[in-house]
Amino acid sequence: MGRITGVSRLEEAADGADLLVEAIPERIELKQQLFLSLQSLAPAHTIFASNTSSLSIGGIAAPLADPGRVIGMHFFNPVPIMALLELVVSDVTRPEVLDAARAFGLRIGKETITVRDMPGFATSRLGVCLGMEAIRMVEQGVASAEDIDKAMVLGYRHPVGPLRLTDMVGLDVRVNIGEHLARALNNPAFEPPALMRQMVAEGKLGQKSGQGFYRWG
Repeated sequence: MGRITGVSRLEEAADGADLLVEAIPERIELKQQLFLSLQSLAPAHTIFASNTSSLSIGGIAAPLADPGRVIGMHFFNPVPIMALLELVVSDVTRPEVLDAARAFGLRIGKETITVRDMPGFATSRLGVCLGMEAIRMVEQGVASAEDIDKAMVLGYRHPVGPLRLTDMVGLDVRVNIGEHLARALNNPAFEPPALMRQMVAEGKLGQKSGQGFYRWG
């Protein structure tokens, strides 16, 4: 923590930066606007990375003067513990940008995988599908959220169950991801269940609101 410095202005974050990683809400226009602002502030060599879990890296990069500097660097919750870093390359991401992102991941103790810029990449496409089905099971009364999660932790050796993970990510965030993947892949398996939409409407967003499938202190 002593090596982290907080700033409140984009100019301060961009000044002399080698790598900028955004982790703002999952709306492509917000990410595009942020990178458009940063391209006039950051050095020409700065890599622009997105922590998006589902949006197109090529789409995020498209408005930039140099879209080849953009790559996906998808970290996982909780970031200090989870070993995986998913690197997502678009058709125009330069090889040296991928090499630098991979080297950075290794320096901070992450195992990296490289995937093509497809909807949901590798991890969200599998994880969100599993999470939506788990919510449908709660909706249908198959089992409690706790027992469904216990089944995946003990039976499949997942570090955390899909419903607790949904709480940690945020139900509102996962609704947006699910809607995007359902459209992009033309697959109803990703469509957010009615129970999930109801919980979001009631403000039960998970850990950040104190209530989701679990109560959070």
